[in-house]
Amino acid sequence: MAQAAVPYWRAHNRDTPPTMTDPTSGFDLETFLPYLLNQAAEATSHGFQTVYRDRYGFTRTQWRVLANLGKFGAMTARDICAISHIEKTKVSRAVAALEQGGMLSRTPSETDRRAEVLSLTGKGRTVFAELGSLAVGFDRQLRETLGPEKAETLVTLLRRLIGGAPATDGLDD
Repeated sequence: MAQAAVPYWRAHNRDTPPTMTDPTSGFDLETFLPYLLNQAAEATSHGFQTVYRDRYGFTRTQWRVLANLGKFGAMTARDICAISHIEKTKVSRAVAALEQGGMLSRTPSETDRRAEVLSLTGKGRTVFAELGSLAVGFDRQLRETLGPEKAETLVTLLRRLIGGAPATDGLDD
């Protein structure tokens, strides 16, 4: 796994992180669950990123598009955005790069003339199979780090959060 980024305060030879400006607020970023989930996701994602970046030069979004097409089959870019929670412009750039690399093809949708159906080419399926196998090994290492019981508990808790996260107004930054 890749090393996590060193916090600014530690990189500048401080022994402890700076204190909050308003200690009476009760908010502590380092115990804020969304922050911790994001930090864990980034750390683990960067660990696997070296695999697909070094082998194929893929960005994280290119890998995610390839993985979704490999797992779920042909779909539109809009479908990928919805499944993966990736911005439309990022998916569009990733699709263009993957198409240029011969990994996927586009065909007009039979039901919506404005949409294109994306699917992996033979080359894309081969690359997905290779990276998928490596992803299984990476996942196994993560699970071994936690131990089988804690890994299964984590999966259960994450699925609970995914399925029952509090509603928001739908606005992104």
